[in-house]
Amino acid sequence: MCLGMGLAYMGAFVQPEPHHLPVAVVGEGPRAMVFAQTVEDEAGGALDVRTLGDRAEAVDALRHRRITGAYVLNDTAPELLVATAASDTGATVAEKVFTPVAARQGAPLEVTDVVPTVADDPAGQGLFFLLVAVSIGSYASVAVLGGAGAALRMRGRALLVVGVSGAVSAIGALLAGPVFHLAHHGLTGVWGLSWLYSAGILFTGVGLHTFLKRWTTLAMMVLFVMLNFTSSGGLFRPELQDGFFGALHAFWNGAGYVEGLRSLLYFGHDGLSHQVWTLVLWLVLGLLLTAAAALVEHRRAAVQPPSAPHPADPRRAKKEEETEEEMEEAVGV
Repeated sequence: MCLGMGLAYMGAFVQPEPHHLPVAVVGEGPRAMVFAQTVEDEAGGALDVRTLGDRAEAVDALRHRRITGAYVLNDTAPELLVATAASDTGATVAEKVFTPVAARQGAPLEVTDVVPTVADDPAGQGLFFLLVAVSIGSYASVAVLGGAGAALRMRGRALLVVGVSGAVSAIGALLAGPVFHLAHHGLTGVWGLSWLYSAGILFTGVGLHTFLKRWTTLAMMVLFVMLNFTSSGGLFRPELQDGFFGALHAFWNGAGYVEGLRSLLYFGHDGLSHQVWTLVLWLVLGLLLTAAAALVEHRRAAVQPPSAPHPADPRRAKKEEETEEEMEEAVGV
C-alpha cells in the first residue's frame, strides 16, 4: 500500500506539467494566426493553440470546456478568459503562460473568469474532497458487507448495498449542500450522481470479495483510491498530468463523478449525459461481478453442503477471527 500510494499520488500530483493544454487566441486575420503559431512553437508541445474569431466564440468554448483559456488580442488592453469552475489549476497555468506574452506587448493582462466557482469553494477543489468522502464511505463498507454479511445470501447483501449506497449518497448530498454549500442548486442531481457512484463501488467490492477474500481491501484501494483519486481531474486536469492518468480520466468512475458534478452545478448540464453513462457502466460492471459471485457461491454450496459446526469448532472460530480482522483492517486503512 505504501509503494502503491507513493507511486500513484506522487506520479500524478508532484510534477504537473501541461501536455497539449487546449488554449485559444482570439482575433482575425494573419496576425492572429501568426501570433497563435508563435505561442505554440515557443511552448514546445505544452500547448495546443487554436484561433477563434471573436470573444463570444471564446466564451462559448470555455463554457463547453473545449479550451482552458482564451487570449484576446489587443494592443493596449489584452484580456485572458478562463473558467475556474472547470479547473482552477488549469486557469492558473493559462495565466502563467499568457502574462509574459502580454508583458512583451507592454500592456497589463486583464483576467476574466467567465465560469467562476461558488464563493464557498473559491479554489474549486471542494468537489474533489466530496469524491474522497463518498469513496471512503463506500469502499470501507465493502469489508462489512463482504465479511460479516457473508452469512447472508447474495440477494440479501445486494439489498444491503442498495441501502448503504443510499445512505452514503445522502451524506454526500448533505455535505455538498447544507453543510459546506458547494451546491447552491441541483442537490437532487448531486444525490443521484453520488448514489450511482457509490453503488458501483459497493457492488464491485461485494462481488470481488467472493473471489479475493482478505485481498479485497487492497484491490479496492488500488481501484478506487490509487487510480481513482489521481485520475479524477479534481485537482489537476488530465492535460496537466502524464499520459497514463490522463487516459484513465476518460473512463474511470471518479472522473465521471467529478466531471458530472461540474456539469450539473456549473456548466448547464453540458456533458452530463456522458458522465452519467460512465457511472452507469461501472454500476453494470459491479452488478455483473456480484452476479458471478452469486453463481460461484451457489455452486460451492451445491458441491459441499454446510454442516452444523461444533460450538468449539476451531475452524469456525478462525473464520470469525479473520472476518473481524478484515473489517478492522479496512476501516483502519
